[in-house]
Amino acid sequence: MIAIIDYGMGNLASVKNAFAKLGYEAGISSRPEDILAADKVVLPGVGAFADAVNNLRRDGMDRVISAVVKKQTPLLGICLGLQLLFGASEENGLHQGLGIIKGKVVKFDLPQEYKVPHMGWNQVRPAADSRLFKGIKGGSYFYFVHSYYVIPEDDSYITATSDYSRDFVCALEWRNVFATQFHPEKSGEPGLRILHNFAVLE
Repeated sequence: MIAIIDYGMGNLASVKNAFAKLGYEAGISSRPEDILAADKVVLPGVGAFADAVNNLRRDGMDRVISAVVKKQTPLLGICLGLQLLFGASEENGLHQGLGIIKGKVVKFDLPQEYKVPHMGWNQVRPAADSRLFKGIKGGSYFYFVHSYYVIPEDDSYITATSDYSRDFVCALEWRNVFATQFHPEKSGEPGLRILHNFAVLE
């Protein structure tokens, strides 16, 4: 069973439907017992960093996510879900994240001709040894909607980058933690392959 964390922010139904299309059972839940019992866990997210992290802490979900990581249950962060895993974000002030991955979240500072938020399809360059990108051709397009990007302290966690005036990190893998800045559930066949690869992780 794949548990999709419901903390009041995120495109939950889209993620669930994408797994269902692949034939995998996924449930949306805000119950700690459901999430801790799951074989895989997804942390989606759309919206403001501070609101999201406050919701997680209000519901005790920050501790649940830490327990998931400690149990080595595969965890997938999507978009804001990726950013929440980091130590801090500069979005609308400085806010502390979950601190699972060391690093920070910063805003795009780009030439005027580049619109922020970065919205639309972008090519992604995956690392050859990425488990999440297994079977996906380099240069495949994925769908992005974001104004901020992550800078991990340890570059060895980076498994894919993209370019929007400048290179930025768009996927990470660390132990049992996986995360993408793009939305695999909105990214056609390559995105579905990402979700399949996550679903079959040991």
